[in-house]
Order: sequence, then C-alpha cells, then structure tokens
Amino acid sequence: MRIVDSADWRDRLTYETPYRVADVMPGDPARCAACPADAGAHDRDHLWAVKHRHPTNHGGFVRFYCEAHVPERKQPAVVAARTAPARRAAPRAAAPRAPKAPAPSDVVRAMCPDCFVEVSAAGECGICGIRI
Repeated sequence: MRIVDSADWRDRLTYETPYRVADVMPGDPARCAACPADAGAHDRDHLWAVKHRHPTNHGGFVRFYCEAHVPERKQPAVVAARTAPARRAAPRAAAPRAPKAPAPSDVVRAMCPDCFVEVSAAGECGICGIRI
C-alpha cells in the first residue's frame, strides 16, 4: 500500500495571495468571512479565496472574502543591509584538541567466527562453546 498526500484544491494556493473563488472552486454562492453573520451570500465571481498559515496545521486554512474585505497581499520583509563596515576578527590559533574516546557502542569486540555473535569477556562463545 502506498500512502500519499491527499489531492486538495487548497494545496495549489500560495499563502496570503488572493484568488478568485470562481476560478479556484466553482459552486454555489458563499459568505464572506469578515462580513456580519446576517449578511447575505455573495456570488463566487465577487469573492476572493485567501490561504492563511495555521500554527498547528501545516496545510493552513482558506477563507473567502468579499471585495470590501479582501486583505492586501503581504510582501516579504526586506532585510536591511548593514550600514557599518563589517569588522574582521583576527584569526585565532586553533587550540589542540585531545582525541575523543570512542563510545561504548563503537568499540570492536571479539566475535565468534562460526556463530557471528559477540563473545563473552571470558572469550567463550555462548552458542557453540568455542574459545576465542
């Protein structure tokens, strides 16, 4: 069995970008997420779908907005360049490092040539009894 992501129309949308709902998902008239609850449904040609980020769902969520409430597209923040000249640190002499002791799992231990199991500290195989 092969497990794949589901194919959903919302996966094709990019975050914080308005799309015409009629172009993305045709259907019946829908309500604006920002309009009051008693407001009527709008035709899909006059609604915008915007995919927002969600803190716990990596797929985000999509809301429909009317022409009056469609959020502006957020531009990515521009990182300001440094105005002060960058100082170069003087090269430091590399401190000599002591060799690192091997981890207990990295130590090579004696193996039985017939059974291919680790031999006890006494040097005897626990399966076939041969002395190494």
